[in-house]
Amino acid sequence: MAVVLEQLHKETYPIVKWVGGKRQLMFELLKNMPKKYNRYFEPFIGGGALFFELQPEQAYISDMNEELINLYLVVQNSVEELIMDLEKHEVSKEYFLEIRNIDRTEKYARLSNIERASRFIYLNRTCFNGLYRVNSQGQFNVPFGNYKNPRIIDEINLRNCSILLQNTEIKCADFSSVLDKVQKGDFVYFDPPYVPLNETSSFTSYTKYGFDIDMQFKLREVCDELDNKGVMFMLSNSDTKFVNELYENYEIKKVFASRAVNANASGRGKITEVLVRNY
Repeated sequence: MAVVLEQLHKETYPIVKWVGGKRQLMFELLKNMPKKYNRYFEPFIGGGALFFELQPEQAYISDMNEELINLYLVVQNSVEELIMDLEKHEVSKEYFLEIRNIDRTEKYARLSNIERASRFIYLNRTCFNGLYRVNSQGQFNVPFGNYKNPRIIDEINLRNCSILLQNTEIKCADFSSVLDKVQKGDFVYFDPPYVPLNETSSFTSYTKYGFDIDMQFKLREVCDELDNKGVMFMLSNSDTKFVNELYENYEIKKVFASRAVNANASGRGKITEVLVRNY
C-alpha cells in the first residue's frame, strides 16, 4: 500500500489549467499551512493545486462553477467512461468551435454528465491560455489556442485523481456553505476571484454570477464566523489597500507570484499577493 500511495503522490496533479492557479505559490502555501488540522475544506476549488498537492484523507471541495463541479464528480465516479469519451476529440479550430458553441444550442441540454466533463477538459486543453471564461448567459467564450499537440487524455493522472476524490465531498455551492460543515480544528483554504489591481485587470467571470466587492465583504464575514468557531483558515488575494484593510484583524503575509493574464504588460510578471490567516 505504501508504494501505491507514493506513486499516487508523484503522479497526481490538477486535472485542468486554471487562471490564478496556485502551483507556482505552492512553497509559500505549504510553509504557511497549519501544522495539524482535522478535515480540509476548499470552497473555491478551481484547479485545486493545493488540494492535489496535500491529498487530504478527508476533504470538502466546492465551487459555483457547475461545469467544474460536474467534472470532479465524473472523475470521482465514472473515470473510465470519461477517458473513453475523451478519445473522440479532434484538435482543429473548426472542431473546437463546434464543441465550444454547443452551449448555444438545444443539444447542450442533452449531453450526459460524462460528455459535459469530456467537453470541459477538451476546451480547457485547447482554448487560449487554458482560460475559463463565460458571458452573462453562462456560455463559454474563449478563442481557440492553436496548440500543436495539446495533451487531452491524461489517463494515469485521471485515475489517480479519481482515487483521491473517493473520500472527498464535492458540492456545487456558495463559499458560505462551509459554515454548515466545519467543526473546531478543521482547516479552510480560500482562493477567491481576486480584487482587481486596477480597472483593466478584471477579465470578467468564471461563472455567470460574477464576484463583486459585496462578495468580498461577505467572504470576510464568513472568515470571522470561522474564527469564532475555532476553525483555521488561510486566504489568498491581491495585495491592494482594500484587501489589507478588510483583513487588518488577521495576520497578513505578502508573497510573490507570477501573473500571466492581464490586459497591461505592466500587470504581468512578479507581483505581490497576500496570504491571510487566523492562526
